[in-house]
Amino acid sequence: MQPATTVSGRAYPWGAKNVDTDVIIPAHWLKTIARSGLGKGAFETVRAQEGNIFNDPRYAGAPILIAGDNFGCGSSREHAAWALADMGVKAVIAPSFSDIFSGNAFKNGIVAVVLPQDQVDRLLEVARDHPVTIDLETMTVTTPFQDRFVFELDAFRRQCLMEGLDEVGLTLARDTAISNYEAIADEHRPWISGGSRNASVVVEGAGRT
Repeated sequence: MQPATTVSGRAYPWGAKNVDTDVIIPAHWLKTIARSGLGKGAFETVRAQEGNIFNDPRYAGAPILIAGDNFGCGSSREHAAWALADMGVKAVIAPSFSDIFSGNAFKNGIVAVVLPQDQVDRLLEVARDHPVTIDLETMTVTTPFQDRFVFELDAFRRQCLMEGLDEVGLTLARDTAISNYEAIADEHRPWISGGSRNASVVVEGAGRT
């Protein structure tokens, strides 16, 4: 997972409310467990409509999506986060998210920023022609017009996003502590490891009277 200290650039000024995961990535794309390639299916039904924002060249490759209330509702498919990441979206700004989508987004390095509706409306206006910046250091969303909106984010999630740590990365970061624990455990409970000389002595002696 790539570290995300700031996310800056053009944003899709969509603003649609109650966007469920079936809209983000339709069910027929769920046959794969690969994370790459799903960007082609992201918002497939929306892209089929003439003049949709996702096919607008002005926003091609935009790293930010600005959406409406209750983004990511519906089924708990992690493919939705995979599809967004594969199409280049690194952050979503909305008044609220479904809990499951918010968790899946975090696990896949996507920053989910919650702001009040009036601030989202302002960003939708600005994003039509100008970039938006999300800064995890200062916990702010800013625009070239001196707009500065403060958001909150769980401290643990913020740290993981900024350091690029997913669940595997968190485990590997504790490698030294895990190795030390295993060494101590092997010394005091050698029968657990199953292969030490001390363990064989204990087992051989167990049947003697």
